[in-house]
Amino acid sequence: MINYGHVHFGENKVQEALIKWENIKQDFHKIKLHMVGKLQSNKVKYAVSLFDYIHSLDNLKLAEKIAKEELKQNKKIKIFIQVNIGDEIQKSGIAPNKVENFFKICSKNLGLNIIGLMCLPPNNKNIEIHFSQMLNLRKKINLPDLSMGMSDDYIKAINYEANYLRIGSKIFGERS
Repeated sequence: MINYGHVHFGENKVQEALIKWENIKQDFHKIKLHMVGKLQSNKVKYAVSLFDYIHSLDNLKLAEKIAKEELKQNKKIKIFIQVNIGDEIQKSGIAPNKVENFFKICSKNLGLNIIGLMCLPPNNKNIEIHFSQMLNLRKKINLPDLSMGMSDDYIKAINYEANYLRIGSKIFGERS
């Protein structure tokens, strides 16, 4: 895929990404890696060094660690705030009514380059309600990007202006 011009790739796990991409990124400078999985705070230094985007900023402690590591490495990452759009206790993310304040803290106080919002909505038939809420929230905060939509619902996500999609299983097949 790289030889055919594809440059954006997502990874769920920092450890797997390091093994796969560290050497490849040195040879192919145009590659942009996206951390799309849950980022643990003890993996931040590796994530900042390898990734160009983080789609899963979901708490203030993580934001602070990323900001400190960016300073150490003299590198800026493009970041999405993960929104718990369905208010699901099993999922990470900032509550929709707290996103605007969290964004201000991250961008103004910590100097993070927040470019958009990301969500993993509930698996139900009302997915468009959640996509619509994310679009409204993005517009309210005046951010350019939305990261939402997966292999089963990416067309609907595009209809709500998602411009970063997770369609890995449609391309590569299911994970084993």
